[in-house]
Amino acid sequence: MLRSARWNGLGILPMAAIVLCLFPDPQGHAAPNAHAGDHPGCERVTARQCLELALAAMGGERKLAAITNVQLDIAEHRELAEQSYQQAPFLTTYSRVRRSVDYKLGRVAETGQNLWPESDFGSKPAESDYTFVASATGAVVRGGKGDTPGSLSMIDAAREVLALSPERLLLTAAATSDLHYLPAQTLRSTAHAVVAFQWRGNPVEVLLNRYTHLPDAMQTTRSFDDFWYAWGDVGQRVYFSNWKLVQGIEYPTTRIEERNGLPWRSAQVLDVKFNTPLDDNTFAMDAKAAAQSAKSTGWRIPFDVTKRITLAPGVDLFQGPWSVTIIRQDGGVLILEAPIGPAFTQGALDKARALYPSLPIKGVLTTSDSWPHIAGVREAVAAKLPVYALDLNLPILQRMVAAPHTLHPDGLQEHPQSPIWNSVSEQRQVGVGENRVVLYPLRGESTGRQYMVYFPGRRLLYASDTLVLESGNKLYDPELMHEVVQAVQRNRLKVDTVYAMHQGPVPWNEVTSLVSATLRDASPD
Repeated sequence: MLRSARWNGLGILPMAAIVLCLFPDPQGHAAPNAHAGDHPGCERVTARQCLELALAAMGGERKLAAITNVQLDIAEHRELAEQSYQQAPFLTTYSRVRRSVDYKLGRVAETGQNLWPESDFGSKPAESDYTFVASATGAVVRGGKGDTPGSLSMIDAAREVLALSPERLLLTAAATSDLHYLPAQTLRSTAHAVVAFQWRGNPVEVLLNRYTHLPDAMQTTRSFDDFWYAWGDVGQRVYFSNWKLVQGIEYPTTRIEERNGLPWRSAQVLDVKFNTPLDDNTFAMDAKAAAQSAKSTGWRIPFDVTKRITLAPGVDLFQGPWSVTIIRQDGGVLILEAPIGPAFTQGALDKARALYPSLPIKGVLTTSDSWPHIAGVREAVAAKLPVYALDLNLPILQRMVAAPHTLHPDGLQEHPQSPIWNSVSEQRQVGVGENRVVLYPLRGESTGRQYMVYFPGRRLLYASDTLVLESGNKLYDPELMHEVVQAVQRNRLKVDTVYAMHQGPVPWNEVTSLVSATLRDASPD
């Protein structure tokens, strides 16, 4: 289940703040100055000479280039913007990170402790430890049984650390052949000169303070291999502040990152050391595991689900980490959920067409707003299919459909279509016959952005992203199912079987018994 996933340091592992996600509020953000030709603090020098002033302000190019490694002790927190509750303000996860960076050989090693706020009382520990090693070409996660392949996001983040961390950013810029000015910008009420260059095919801008010449921010547009991949071309801005003199280097100990204007991650360096003796064992990687990590498709997962469960005649669950239900109705087919991304959803559509070649696909039901749960909606729009979405989720879906995907074009980017939205604000029936479905908004405290799908002719209930049975026959999150039970009772539904995105079919009375047991536990003796 998405909410049970844990974030491992650089391997990032998702509605006021979401409005910022594609339409940033300009207040407090960088904005072009009226005189676009000015370069504050660098008015009469070239872009390269302006960069040299910045290098000198940090301690000098020679000192920066002499940093062969760095040891960091970092406290971080991250907004869980990909999660599905009430959107902003978001839940927060916390981490304590110890990172070793070997610039000479291009390696990053990290150990850390995560504090995950969504852990279940007495079921899952709130704290977890991790260790991984990454380079620009591979990554591994260390465990008790040896190295396992790391994620693409670990590789991607290691590349960023090695090239765009504060002590390397200006050196990376100096090594480029395309360094140039862009229009000045105002950041924190201060005019900044902007020098820009290309890094791995992505534009990078460095905002230099007119008075100190220090780089106060770095911004770029790029795609990511973490949950943000669903947004396509993502605007990233990293603020550097709280500068301290460390071994003759001006070093920013605070790093605050925004993505698409949403404040997303903050890191505070508690200790930093340059050029300490390194142990090669710290950076050792199993070559086979590292090579396998680079071949991963990341979150661009194809539809390779092979487990098919027939819930009723014409109602087939294709079960995997991300499940899809194909529903045959009179006159057409419905697809229940469009998760993970275009390739996965396209595969689900192809499967439906193969099963029922003579029937049209009538629409796609998307029941939640967690980013991985809706990442395939763009493909449904590209296929000109009606999309049934909760009324509260339409704003985020509209922004996701409008998000540019020029760096890695998908079907909608290449063949733009206007979305066909069907808003679910109250009970709504879709289709007729034995496999007709009725959509019910849950409207609970923790399920406010989900709806359930009821098959009245089958006494079958799809409970969106609320149900997972863990070992020992325990509910992953009893509160979620408590709210589903309330909705079923409120709407007077007759249910024999329930299932969900990450859970196969379970007898309804078994689930209600588990919820009742939780309620009894809370009752006074």
